[in-house]
Amino acid sequence: MKVLKFGGTSVGSVENLNRVKEILISDQEDKIVVCSAMSGVTDHLVRLVENIKLKDTEAITRSLHRLESKHIDVIDTLVNDQEIKNTLKEGVSVIITEMFEVSSQEYSEVINSRIITYGETLLTYIFSGYLNASEVSNVLLDAKEFMDVDSVENPNIEKVQKRLEKVLSNNIQSSIYITQGFVCRDSDGQISHLKRGGSDYTATIIGSALNASEIQIWTDIDGLHNNDPRYVEQTHPISHLTYNEAAELAYFGAKILHPQTVSPVVGKDIPVLLKNTFDPEATGTVISNKTYKKGLKAISAKDGITAIKIKSNRMLMAHGYLRRIFEVFDNFQTSIDMITTSEIAISLTIDNTTNLDKIVKEIESYAEVTIEQDHSIICIVGESVINDKNSYRLFEILNYIPVRMVSYGGSNNNISILVDTKDKIPTLKFLNEKLFQIHEEAVV
Repeated sequence: MKVLKFGGTSVGSVENLNRVKEILISDQEDKIVVCSAMSGVTDHLVRLVENIKLKDTEAITRSLHRLESKHIDVIDTLVNDQEIKNTLKEGVSVIITEMFEVSSQEYSEVINSRIITYGETLLTYIFSGYLNASEVSNVLLDAKEFMDVDSVENPNIEKVQKRLEKVLSNNIQSSIYITQGFVCRDSDGQISHLKRGGSDYTATIIGSALNASEIQIWTDIDGLHNNDPRYVEQTHPISHLTYNEAAELAYFGAKILHPQTVSPVVGKDIPVLLKNTFDPEATGTVISNKTYKKGLKAISAKDGITAIKIKSNRMLMAHGYLRRIFEVFDNFQTSIDMITTSEIAISLTIDNTTNLDKIVKEIESYAEVTIEQDHSIICIVGESVINDKNSYRLFEILNYIPVRMVSYGGSNNNISILVDTKDKIPTLKFLNEKLFQIHEEAVV
């Protein structure tokens, strides 16, 4: 069995839903299809949550009516059979009524999760009905019945497997199963979610649970590119990546993948294919445990980075000092991305500033702390990247851009530099020229 995931853009219009249908029809293997909400819907739901917090009933009503109208319009255009059309509209109205009931409750994190996952519920309900109307037999599965991951960071694959196998055995056998991405249940059994972009993660969790033959992630770009095509010209898709390379790129900002996408399948050798919904014949990118080529592969950038410099002439070389620093971040559940040390100072970066004030207050009791915000990590990735004969060129950036930090050694697969976010795009363009274009021209 395969697992196919389609993102918000891929299911974002009637035309695109037709494209997805054709992709499913063209592949005869049994499959589970994981769908995101239509593009823009999750953002709409996030704004709805803000209105719930404010108890703004008029804004809530307007928001839900707009949401209902959007999906009713899709049904009107997508489905020709009037009876099926009416049935689907009634189902959407039932879901919207349920959302009204949830929206009237006192705000909590559970209410937040319930609301922002309704986009996937609406889309999969409509898409499954549309496929049936098109005589493409399928079964709609409720992800809340089996996506008991317990922890987003360390999903309980075995638990998901047992629940999913039970759900499949209790349903009519089909060659196509449709389900929702993003939504899950936490260790308390409460409805939760896998964070933005989490439908990719849903697909690989399901793929791992079922020992799928492969996982396909369909989006609006033909694979993972060697640089960010939004900012840099003359990028190209990478045909093959290892799990480690893909994980580094995703964690450090490659928007095509959720940061934890590959982690569930690494130990099971299940290939992950990145495909383009709008050009299905394009090769795309294959992610697996096979190394087809070592050396420089790609560059990605992660924004929203805060640099923290911790200076203490008195304590730095004292036994246990670093442990004491790390325990502060651990106590406030704040992950560190980069770290460098000198004789009297430690510099590190974080991307979550929720508890920054508390962290600074605690450390300032024994060290001087300096904060610099609005930075970006630029990550240069490739198996044994330091052995690539062109890697030295990345340090030419020091002649043009102020670099705040450089990190290498934690992994053989990446070299990271920290720059002010205003210098991100010039840095990406410069590195693209120095690391890829000059080398490619030399080869030609």
